Amino acid sequence: MPVQSQVDAVLAQVDAGLEQSLERLYELLRIKSISTDPAYAAECQRAADWLVSELAGLGFDAAARPTPGHPVVVGHGTDQAGPHVLFYAHYDVQPVDPVELWHSDPFEPQLKEGADGRKIIVARGASDDKGQMMTFIEACRAWKTATGTLPVKVSLMLEGEEESGGKNLPPFMEAHRDELAAADIALVCDTDMWNRQTPSITTMLRGLVADEIEITCANKDLHSGMFGNAARNPNQVLAEIIASLRAPDGSVTLPSFYDDVAEISPELKAQWASLGFDEAKFLGEVGLSVPAGEQNRSVLEMLWARPTCEINGMIGGYTGDGFKTVIPAKASAKISFRLVSGMDPAKIRAAFRKHVEERLPADCSVKFTPHGGSPAITVPSDGTHLCQALAGLSAEWNKDAVITGSGGSIPVAGDFKKILGLDTLLIGFAHVDDQIHSPNEKYDLESYHRGIRSWVRVLAALAG
Repeated sequence: MPVQSQVDAVLAQVDAGLEQSLERLYELLRIKSISTDPAYAAECQRAADWLVSELAGLGFDAAARPTPGHPVVVGHGTDQAGPHVLFYAHYDVQPVDPVELWHSDPFEPQLKEGADGRKIIVARGASDDKGQMMTFIEACRAWKTATGTLPVKVSLMLEGEEESGGKNLPPFMEAHRDELAAADIALVCDTDMWNRQTPSITTMLRGLVADEIEITCANKDLHSGMFGNAARNPNQVLAEIIASLRAPDGSVTLPSFYDDVAEISPELKAQWASLGFDEAKFLGEVGLSVPAGEQNRSVLEMLWARPTCEINGMIGGYTGDGFKTVIPAKASAKISFRLVSGMDPAKIRAAFRKHVEERLPADCSVKFTPHGGSPAITVPSDGTHLCQALAGLSAEWNKDAVITGSGGSIPVAGDFKKILGLDTLLIGFAHVDDQIHSPNEKYDLESYHRGIRSWVRVLAALAG
């Protein structure tokens, strides 16, 4: 039977099985898989084993593969010889602190009524990323239950360290390149919809370069009365270096920083303009009113299509209560660059370090500590898989799905391209008010239910 003619039966199965599907999600949400805290290592293993059991029950050849950290769950379906998708999500979660701000037990999921009457699932990991991950797994379940098979060949790679840096995933992908690169396209469910009525596929993700710099001047802290003027102050040195990174027009001053940055197409710029994005509201909600990036750019361009430099932290001297008249020996800052497609993380890191070193006065030294680097990704807007997935989403939501960018970075998407040679479609059903990483994290029941239905349609569409 043709795949498209089976979709209605599979969607009916999703609707009929929603209550049982929620119970399975709740089981997973009860597992305290906090990856960054070694005290929860056994819980991370338990979550991985739970997923292996669920996937095996659906006919996948699944296993929790060991890494130097938490396991990576890999599952391969045996269905179909046609298109092959590799689905990625993560089963680990953020810590729950401050726990006193939660309105219910973070690991005892609750189905509640939100402020606007919507039903919401409240628990740590409900949105990021267990709820999103389960939309895909439950879509596979519905296909298997209703038809006995899947419309495409499906592999899954489910990570246990995304929330703690994910340092073991790239080596894992390198070691299993031949196995994982057999797919035709990667799918990631860890992003938002454009709004509550409009599904989206993120096709542009900025890359990231992060460096920590530590400036040292004197060999110990000094009394500012006894040494002031005579001794170099690392706080001032650091401040001058940081101030030199941006020009008055908002641009980044590193030489050759924009050499590999391309302009977006007029067609894409027009689509973004049609999204109805309210720049004043976006900034106003955080108490701001004036865009601070490159002049003569829309805010969406600044966020999605232009590189940036941000100061994420500065430390130096006495920061406790009261006052201490000290010239510190050291001062440090954490600085990150968001990159766009075409920019080389290694080239940007080298340019930044040279910029710093050229501005060091005599008697000062600098230590650099890298904190990750990943390239940006861009999926061609006319790609076959993208067009198929957009059609599937549009059919479910009765509204044209849109192509969006993201100001954030999802390193695994860059790794899919760099290591496995795969483009990635980022399809998620979260909302900006899901309070991920915060107390009272939630996932809309509609996001969960229609997310499953959406994946049913997307898998059918990808089957052609």
